[in-house]
Amino acid sequence: MATKDDNKNYKVIAENRRARYDYAIDYDIECGIVLMGSEVKSLRVNSANIAESYAAVEQSELWLVNSYIAPYLPAKTWGHEDRRRRKLLVSKKQMSQLWNDTQRKGMTIVPLVMYFNHKGLVKLKIGVAKGKQNHDKRADSAKRDWQRQKARLLRNNV
Repeated sequence: MATKDDNKNYKVIAENRRARYDYAIDYDIECGIVLMGSEVKSLRVNSANIAESYAAVEQSELWLVNSYIAPYLPAKTWGHEDRRRRKLLVSKKQMSQLWNDTQRKGMTIVPLVMYFNHKGLVKLKIGVAKGKQNHDKRADSAKRDWQRQKARLLRNNV
């Protein structure tokens, strides 16, 4: 049985909450990310943003583009660029599946959550998704409102 102490290192760094609203997510993959030392130290003080970023398969490598990790001020001499491209680590099988989905099926790879796992390593959960249109977003909103209203009615009548 898992206790609270098992996940003492688990900590969410950045979350892309808008992704589930803008995209219909097919499936998600946990992947590693190649970082510099100053980037890890900056992430430990919670200064990152993945809301405007995306992942791309280029020359059989997966890259995270336009993610923001704030500069770490004590490492200003050997610091890092805040919006540089970062390499993502996935298996060859996952890479070929991602390439197939993006190139042939027209899907998009969106980062969902960046976090420290239970071992203290930085991980990124990416989702393979298809963009939603306005009528899809309205239908999801109506469904969510109905579920909320139904729960409220059941709570008041019982």
